[in-house]
Amino acid sequence: NAGLPNAMGGYDQKGPEMAEEIRPFCEENLVNAIGGCCGSTPDHIAAVAAMASAYPPRPLHSVEPLMRISGLEPLNYQPNAADMRSTFLNLGERCNVAGSIMFKKAVINNDYDTALSIALKQVQQGAHVLDINMDDGLIDGVAAMTKFVNLCIADPEISRVPFMIDSSKFHIVEAGLKCAQGKCIVNSISLKEGEAKFKEQATIVK
Repeated sequence: NAGLPNAMGGYDQKGPEMAEEIRPFCEENLVNAIGGCCGSTPDHIAAVAAMASAYPPRPLHSVEPLMRISGLEPLNYQPNAADMRSTFLNLGERCNVAGSIMFKKAVINNDYDTALSIALKQVQQGAHVLDINMDDGLIDGVAAMTKFVNLCIADPEISRVPFMIDSSKFHIVEAGLKCAQGKCIVNSISLKEGEAKFKEQATIVK
């Protein structure tokens, strides 16, 4: 911002002053990009650009190629080829209507307290990822996925782990992703509708 707002809600800080205020971020190589927000005018941006031009771009750092997913907490998965058992990834499948009759009945009966208790129990018992699937002829998949993922997100004990949004219907996958935080696993999209459709869906997922 161009300083703090004055009593009238305006901003009095001029461009050169604003540029000097933020120079330390460039000196200490803390930023990838820098600009202006409240109170900034083209003159402010010009002053910031002139100041920042004296500093080299921040170099890209190398990133180890791991599967990186997250809920409230990150999960960076690095398998140990010499001992795969030690890096076993525990995927909780009980929030899948095809994998748990108890969960399916809870969703059909609109008993989401029971459905949430099933999710929580899996996390407490060591699930690293929660699979969520609402594909059933008796269930409105979009509505159920939206409601359940929103409820899971509201519980920090459940939402600390990543979710696997699971459906054979992409519009249900998309509904789940719109509610989920962090970075999920999608199960799944495929090439059965052609490469163009696959790329379209992959772009939406990304």
